[in-house]
Amino acid sequence: MAESPVTHLLNKLAQFFENEVRFLTGAREEALSVRGELERVRAFLRVADSLEESDEEVQVWVKQLRNTAYDMEDALDEFSLVLRHDHGVGFTGLISRMSCCIKNLKAQYRVMSEIKRINSRVKGICEGHRGLRHIFSRVQQDPSSTGTDNTWQDHRGNALLLGKTDLVDTEQPKNELIGQLLEGALRREVVSIVGMGGLGKTTLVKQVYDDPAVKKHFAVYAWITFSRSSSNEELLKDMLDQIVRVIRRPVPAGGNTMNRDWLKMIINDQLQRRRYLIVLDDAWHINEWDAVKYALPNNDHGSRVIITTRNADLASNSCKEFNGLVKNLEPLSPEQSWKLFCWKTFQRSSCPSHLEETCEYILGKCEGLPLAIVAISGVLAMKDKQRIDEWDAVRRSLRAEIDGNSMLRNLKWVLSLSFSNLPYYLKSCLLHLSLFPEGHLIERRRLTRLWVAEGFVERKEGKTLDEVAKEYFSELLNRSLLHVAKTTTDGRVRLCRIHDFQREIITSKSRDQSFATITKEQTDTWPDKVRRLSLHSSLQAAQQNRSLSHLRSLYMFGVDREFIDIVLGCDIKLLNVLDLQAAPLSRFPVQVVDCYYLRYLSFRHTEVKTIPTSIGRLQNLETLDLKHTNVTRLPAEILKLQKLRHLLVYRYENISYMYYKYGFKALTEIGALQSLQKLCYIEANDERNDILMGELGKLTQLNRLGILKLRKEDGKALCSSIEKLTSLCALSVASVEDDEILDLQQLTSPPQLLQRIYLRGRLKMLPNWLATLNSLVKLHLRWSRLKDDPLTLLQSLPNLIHLELLQVYEGKTLCFKSKGFRKLRILGLDKFDELRSVQVEEGSMPCLEKLIIQRCKLLEKLPSGIEYLTKLKVLEFFDMPDELVKKFMRHEHGEDYQNVAHIPEVYCGYWRDGGWDVQSIERLLSVGDTSSCQGTSMSSSAFPPCWK
Repeated sequence: MAESPVTHLLNKLAQFFENEVRFLTGAREEALSVRGELERVRAFLRVADSLEESDEEVQVWVKQLRNTAYDMEDALDEFSLVLRHDHGVGFTGLISRMSCCIKNLKAQYRVMSEIKRINSRVKGICEGHRGLRHIFSRVQQDPSSTGTDNTWQDHRGNALLLGKTDLVDTEQPKNELIGQLLEGALRREVVSIVGMGGLGKTTLVKQVYDDPAVKKHFAVYAWITFSRSSSNEELLKDMLDQIVRVIRRPVPAGGNTMNRDWLKMIINDQLQRRRYLIVLDDAWHINEWDAVKYALPNNDHGSRVIITTRNADLASNSCKEFNGLVKNLEPLSPEQSWKLFCWKTFQRSSCPSHLEETCEYILGKCEGLPLAIVAISGVLAMKDKQRIDEWDAVRRSLRAEIDGNSMLRNLKWVLSLSFSNLPYYLKSCLLHLSLFPEGHLIERRRLTRLWVAEGFVERKEGKTLDEVAKEYFSELLNRSLLHVAKTTTDGRVRLCRIHDFQREIITSKSRDQSFATITKEQTDTWPDKVRRLSLHSSLQAAQQNRSLSHLRSLYMFGVDREFIDIVLGCDIKLLNVLDLQAAPLSRFPVQVVDCYYLRYLSFRHTEVKTIPTSIGRLQNLETLDLKHTNVTRLPAEILKLQKLRHLLVYRYENISYMYYKYGFKALTEIGALQSLQKLCYIEANDERNDILMGELGKLTQLNRLGILKLRKEDGKALCSSIEKLTSLCALSVASVEDDEILDLQQLTSPPQLLQRIYLRGRLKMLPNWLATLNSLVKLHLRWSRLKDDPLTLLQSLPNLIHLELLQVYEGKTLCFKSKGFRKLRILGLDKFDELRSVQVEEGSMPCLEKLIIQRCKLLEKLPSGIEYLTKLKVLEFFDMPDELVKKFMRHEHGEDYQNVAHIPEVYCGYWRDGGWDVQSIERLLSVGDTSSCQGTSMSSSAFPPCWK
């Protein structure tokens, strides 16, 4: 995996030629020589990447090249630092400059010597590349010569030979899949089985493929496995051979050719008049599907194609193109996992009680992955059941077991294959996940910003680096290497995670490739050169003397304040990333401002209160994350950070129903930060707001903007600026007081990319421009106090998914008209003080899944027409009149109860003693009185748990 650091170095060399080379006499020729050699060798790195794990000679060559690229980058950056030294002013500055002239000469000589030495190393390594040319050329001509294909075929064969005893409760998914094949439309259809490696996709499909009813139903069937070494011609030839063998016909004339177009035509002709079943097993890339799809005719005989894949995009595209169904194979449930584990480990017996705790821990690591359960069971089955220490040793050293135990080799191979098949630009992103602690839920936006800061993200024309990073994230999701842990209400991924066993694999690779150093035990040691360091505990003094002069990224999790000071006191002048989220910090560490190359700085969830003026020295800073800190002001020197793209300074405070948000005192000249893409939240309560509002119009790169404490008279200038922010996707505006009017009516040309809007404050009328936002998916309105029904304007928004209204309307009735809110899934109505009735017409909100009604004290009955909301899954009442809830209890089979009988979850809740008491209606029926409701106490929140 040397291509990424080499590409990064080539970019840095380009900058060096542009900016610094004039200061370094005689360096141009040496640096040009290095760049030329690296550019020539880069073409072979992708081939080397595929060989690295199977060929030790290539492995050594790649490691040498990677380390040399790192050393060259360090040499260039250290020289740039010398040139940028701040000498100060006056007599002291003059003396400093004279001293620096001498130091610069020494630095030039040192850097020149280093570049010459590196140039010599690069030439030697590239000579080694020329010695390896025979391997590269052989692989390009014949991919099967890598020596990996036999292993690949062995593992695929193992999957095909698994019996029913290796699976648990497969009858239901098997029968569902058989039904999809035997029933349904006569047109040709595709069924795509998608999921991460080890879920049993191939094994399940093989059970279906061998079923007698399936074999009887289809006149022709063939099983094609996508070998990593097979050419398209070989796959088509294999398909044709299987087809003619089943129909007992000789190979048609020309069928022995290896011309792919001719083979497709012959196969198409053989299948044209027959009902066929073709299994395409373990397809990785869309081009593999493209290579065979035109050989499969749509003959209206009920033919079927099954694809197993780890690639969600391939699964989706093939089904859209050929009609069909995507089936996401899910991990086993805890009950199924335990059953399989005991079946394989204890030969169908139950687990001995003295081993239960250890077994439950190990099984938890498998996370329902059948292959992992079977593999680890094979290891444990060989252990003495009376020797708890032997079982506990496996629990404590799972990573070592995966690396060294022959029985777990298949598991490691299957999970490693997903990594090996990644394009080079995604491998660094995946290895980066090893830096986070085990079981850690990772915020998606934090992750993609870190990838950009780490230099993993390549520029694409017409897209920001953050947009490209988001594409990388989606690719890893689609390849089943990342898993969604939590989404927002409008469907965006908020938190993600990685499977524990997959994490062990990438942690091992991260260590082997010197990608990162991860320390969590006192016995863990640091190598001589550390580039990325993730500390999961405070280590002993012996570790603290290690050199960190090559360190580029530093992450800390669960370390104490004293240890943070020790680490930051080291020589870390080349640092690019410093992530101290949730660290025990109460002040800004002054050492940080010496890290000139710092691109990402996070103190999120710390007690930091002030930011020093010296932060202006961090000229390369792109992300400053001060969310959930105590910072309320920023120094004017922040305006020097011209590369700053994300400025996050805000915190929330929830007390009972009251919801407070705090930002930072706005800098009037904020328009100087023209690279900003996210700015949240500025407090605008100032006599110079007219200037500030105009300055916002200069931030044309903004896609997220949050403003607090806006006054009525600022509205016109703000609207004028917002019209210039054509990339804006999210807008949050809150007035200085809840009674203060938000004057946003004068926004005549709103940004058409707006997807999320949050408005808090009084509105004379609902802004007309809201109805023009076809991209709007989420709208929160609070304290609007409108006289006119807001639903009239909002109901035609074509993509609105989440609508939350808090004290928005002062009328007595709300009516959701037929055909309105076509895509709405979540609706919240809160504190409508005069509201007495809600009407839902038939055909309104056909997609609504969740309805929350709270603090509507005069509401007399359930929304009429609620029975029309056939997709409603959750209905919640919070702080509602007792009489309304009691209607459910008077007659279990009464009209009100019947109207909500189709809703799976109906809850009511009351705020009591600083927490929410929540009860289901079924529970209330058995209690019989809301006053005696003793629900589950929820933590203090501004809104009920459902709105958090």
